[in-house]
Amino acid sequence: MTPILMLGAGRMGGAMLAGWRKAGAFAASDLMIRDPNPGQAAAQLGAEGAQLNPADADLARARTVVLAVKPQLWREAAAETVSWLSEDAVIVSVAAGVKSADISREFGGRPVARVMPTTAAAIGQGTASLYADDPAALSRARALFEPLGAVVDLADENLMHAATAVSGSAPAYLYAFIEALEAAGVTAGLKPKDAAGLARSTITGAAALLAEGGEEPSELRRQVTSPGGTTQAALDVLLTEPSLQTLLREAVAAAVRRSKELGA
Repeated sequence: MTPILMLGAGRMGGAMLAGWRKAGAFAASDLMIRDPNPGQAAAQLGAEGAQLNPADADLARARTVVLAVKPQLWREAAAETVSWLSEDAVIVSVAAGVKSADISREFGGRPVARVMPTTAAAIGQGTASLYADDPAALSRARALFEPLGAVVDLADENLMHAATAVSGSAPAYLYAFIEALEAAGVTAGLKPKDAAGLARSTITGAAALLAEGGEEPSELRRQVTSPGGTTQAALDVLLTEPSLQTLLREAVAAAVRRSKELGA
């Protein structure tokens, strides 16, 4: 599956590169990176032997092409590279909303796998939703993302919109929640530094307990909620309409709509 050609080394592409480097998943010499402004992860790998911004003729060496440019730029990236690629190259796309058939067409009919990853791939704790109707392409995508965290195979490409909304975009939901919790702590009288420390360590600790304990979130919630206590008083606010569940359902629906728009 190597050499691997990374088209775009921005936030997501850079996270993948950092995760591969951390895991020792691929030799730097097996990586080719195309980006006009490569970030830190790309620069580090370049110093270790990766090929930064290779010449067009060198692209024929690539056996796996990771399409990691912004969704609005993917056609341009395809047009610039397709004529130089080997016929047996496989395309693995992380471009949100862009359909496999469209990507395959622009890349000369080559097999395509679609992936919706998260940036925690940089530390080996990412989550990636995978879809491909070509078994070889699916296998290639799994080989790329299993070193970076958890992977979930989707049975239907249409489910990529939901996966984008529930997983790909979800880290931002959590960060927004933590921002709001810190601000609420300051309003309640805490110093900003103390509010930040309490909120962040509590959230990361709760997430670690969820990951390692194997219990359902609903059960963990019940364990820390005493009837008539302070937690119950707070949940009475969060679960009153418009409740947290309602807001998240609407947020996920909005992300699904936007994902479909990007792929139109």
